[in-house]
Amino acid sequence: MTKKTLDDWRALADKEVKGRDLTWETPEGIAVKPLYTAEDTSGKGIDPGLPGFGPFTRGVKASMYAGRPWTIRQYAGFSTAEESNAFYRRNLAAGQKGLSVAFDLATHRGYDSDHPRVVGDVGKAGVAIDSVEDMKILFDQIPLDEMSVSMTMNGAVIPCLAFYIIAAEEQGVSQEKLSGTIQNDILKEFMVRNTYIYPPAPSMRIISDIIGYTSEHMPKFNSISISGYHMHEAGATAVQELAFTIADGREYAKQAMATGLDIDAFAGRLSFFFGIGMNFFMEVAKLRAARTLWHRVMTDLGAQSERSKMLRTHCQTSGVSLTEQDPYNNVIRTTIEAMAATLGGTQSLHTNALDEAIALPTDFSARIARNTQIVLQEEAGITKVVDPLGGSYYVEALTDELVEKAWEIIEKVDAEGGMAKAVADGWPKAMIEEAAAGRQAAVDKGDAVIVGVNKYRLPEEDPMETLDIDNAKVRQGQIARLEKMRADRDEAACQAALKALTDGAKGGGNVLALAVDAARQRASLGEISDAMEAVFGRYETQPTPVKGIYGKAYEGDARYAMVIEGVDAVSQRLGRKPKILVAKMGQDGHDRGANVVSSAFTDMGFDVISGPLFQTPGETRDLALSENVDAVGASSLAAGHKTLIPELINLLKEAGRSDIKIFAGGVIPAKDYEFLRKSGVVGIYGPGSNIVECAADILRLLGHNMPPEEEIAE
Repeated sequence: MTKKTLDDWRALADKEVKGRDLTWETPEGIAVKPLYTAEDTSGKGIDPGLPGFGPFTRGVKASMYAGRPWTIRQYAGFSTAEESNAFYRRNLAAGQKGLSVAFDLATHRGYDSDHPRVVGDVGKAGVAIDSVEDMKILFDQIPLDEMSVSMTMNGAVIPCLAFYIIAAEEQGVSQEKLSGTIQNDILKEFMVRNTYIYPPAPSMRIISDIIGYTSEHMPKFNSISISGYHMHEAGATAVQELAFTIADGREYAKQAMATGLDIDAFAGRLSFFFGIGMNFFMEVAKLRAARTLWHRVMTDLGAQSERSKMLRTHCQTSGVSLTEQDPYNNVIRTTIEAMAATLGGTQSLHTNALDEAIALPTDFSARIARNTQIVLQEEAGITKVVDPLGGSYYVEALTDELVEKAWEIIEKVDAEGGMAKAVADGWPKAMIEEAAAGRQAAVDKGDAVIVGVNKYRLPEEDPMETLDIDNAKVRQGQIARLEKMRADRDEAACQAALKALTDGAKGGGNVLALAVDAARQRASLGEISDAMEAVFGRYETQPTPVKGIYGKAYEGDARYAMVIEGVDAVSQRLGRKPKILVAKMGQDGHDRGANVVSSAFTDMGFDVISGPLFQTPGETRDLALSENVDAVGASSLAAGHKTLIPELINLLKEAGRSDIKIFAGGVIPAKDYEFLRKSGVVGIYGPGSNIVECAADILRLLGHNMPPEEEIAE
């Protein structure tokens, strides 16, 4: 295309939009033009190559889906092993091709179901696994020599993988026949998801031990799934997700090499996991860029095998894009994201159910989610052509720009001592939290449109039937099975195996191999975790939300200014700023919502105390009393709200401080609102709530007469 022709187009477009600039700047800082031509790819060295050949930009296999479609691998876990097994078998019969296990938070954090810290967590956000006996039930009548199994597990990765190995062994399946993936990605836990157990150094040692063990005994099993998904869910931009995920992978490879492993002996069993959001072409380009970057990284590390340089990935549609309001829109969102993942070249995919913004999926919603993929495979023609968007001026230019921007961050990571040090220093987490706060401010202001939430809102929401888990009943069943297992086992043999694990954790032993021995003797998940904790210790951290991002986005906004005036008025009346504790009770480590709220409320002038993660109601009460707060905001994302929040309220009453207001936010089904109000909760703010309006409401609860939003608009 000649310059004259482009000038003609610009003149015509300018006339049509009356001089308005059509360039769009994405959250990644990429200026997206309204038109892309050959000039955007020529002369820049952009050569995506061919699928099946390095740098694999166009796909890891020459035939891609034309040879075999991606694997439909739905992520699920429901309260008990029995319930989950039944769900898996129904899905497999209906066309699902692989399993992906979601564990409950007690399991993630290395606690048995009878531990007092996990009363509200057992079975609530996944399946409770306390022992080999639970794992055997989970895979009952599912042949593990034929079924690929993915397990999202990081903190308690050692006992969970050991249980899986023994469950297969007692099913008659040897280790070399097992195929699947264990997530085993601890660096991203320290950055965003927080379901860690041990400090960073021993956690990295565990990863090396797993890579070493699986390289020797489980050649078909992926020893690690390096996860950008949870960064995406925490608010990372596509560039941040790309850079930090690839940098994590580089760190794990270097750690394994430092133990003496040859890179080509294990690198082919590393896999990745990305989140897929709503910027369709950005997500397509992200997966293409990831393959390009990984090829470069592994080449730099000295890999010789092309398989070592091949980035294979599982993807999951975005959870953070799902809305509680007008939830059937979530079917549309998930379909768009699924198409982006497949056109980007994923190897397997999970599609979220429409109700996952507020609860675990029902059979009804799970069927729609699974069938979304089946329809794409069978009806849409996506599987007929390899990389159909390859050669698109826009997609190729965007892929190239993502590679460049992500590489800049990767080089910064390397220059400052690697990803483990960067995570310890905290700057990747801070970058992601800044992006999350900026995104929330854009949504609250309406600059970023969410259909059915801040635009095209229904006048009234229809009630939706959601899945409810009887946490107390699940916990009772788990405790009974634990007691029976402990009564039936050879106690001396079990304790000897646990002691050997503790000794091995001190040095010289492979902790996975030793945990397999302990699992065979029926040691529980908590006992295996404790045996290592005796040497490694348990890691604790304190959230430090970013400041200034939300306030900057709201400069000049009338409603925001009125809230600040309200905070000032309350401060004058009290003789100090209104003080709020943002509390995370239970074992859920997802802290995006809590951190965004803390950040925004701080910018609005509140005195905000960010409570430590994983508190019990008693610990939250003690902190609220010692800090003499006016209100506690309980952040709930894992369905513990019906257990933990009422307990906190009762504890405050017993302490004579029923004047402390309790409000709740996060993933709370509307059907639970009345229960919480009767328990004493004075304000409930679900997904999609405008934070400025939440602050205005809390000021009213604290006795300040804030006018409603409509009066400001007038």
